[in-house]
Amino acid sequence: MSTHPSASPVRTHAKRWLRRAALAAGLLVIPTAVLAYADLLPESLDLLGFDLTEAPDLPHVARQIAIGAPLRIIAFGSSSTEGIGASSPANAYPAQLQTDLRAQLHGVDVTVINRGIGGEHVDDMLARLDRDVIRPEPQLVIWQTGSNDPLRGVSLEHFRAATLDAVRRIRDAGIDVVLMEPQWCPKLEATPGANRFRDAVREIGDALDVPVIRRADLMHGWVRDGKLTTKQLFASDGLHMADRGYALLASAAAESILRDAGPVHVTEAVAE
Repeated sequence: MSTHPSASPVRTHAKRWLRRAALAAGLLVIPTAVLAYADLLPESLDLLGFDLTEAPDLPHVARQIAIGAPLRIIAFGSSSTEGIGASSPANAYPAQLQTDLRAQLHGVDVTVINRGIGGEHVDDMLARLDRDVIRPEPQLVIWQTGSNDPLRGVSLEHFRAATLDAVRRIRDAGIDVVLMEPQWCPKLEATPGANRFRDAVREIGDALDVPVIRRADLMHGWVRDGKLTTKQLFASDGLHMADRGYALLASAAAESILRDAGPVHVTEAVAE
């Protein structure tokens, strides 16, 4: 599993074997015309002995890319998914992510649907989980969460339990999940306990073997590396990112998705 930028989650041997066995089983039912999906696997593929190396963290995304089928992604979250602080919806991170992925996945019809609503905490988002995430049947959901919960008095224990349950529901529906942690900003830094929600998102990712986009670390890194100044990073409210920050976030999300989908190659397009 990949996280941003320096996490080292430990996986058990059993988890790895089950993931590889599941991928192998899935390959057995894919038509011969799309056996290029084997590019997801390493040098050797011994189906009898399951002598496989690491399976992709995003197998449903990997399959769509490998067979050239449409890839549908839902960006789920609160204001920084909706794009508050951006100069227009086209400059919110989901729209820019769609552009970035289309540029890198030639031949794959990538659609990123923005399902962010400003101000929502975990219970607000769970109330629309079926409607906005599961029912549309995407291959991937990027769930940005944990920002409003400390601001609105949600208990850490409730946030953790509710998020764990929701991630399991999404994956049980056959959808890959990437979590996005809260942003770094002065308002959250001044909120007691806010960093515990960031850490909880990381812990949930480790526990469920789900990639986590470490947005707080990324934002610090952009400023440290001179990619933009703190003033350029934030909108005038000091809470949300501005256009340049959202562009960098979209680029980082695209990189994370492609890395966690594995070394796949697009074959002939498949109508769905």
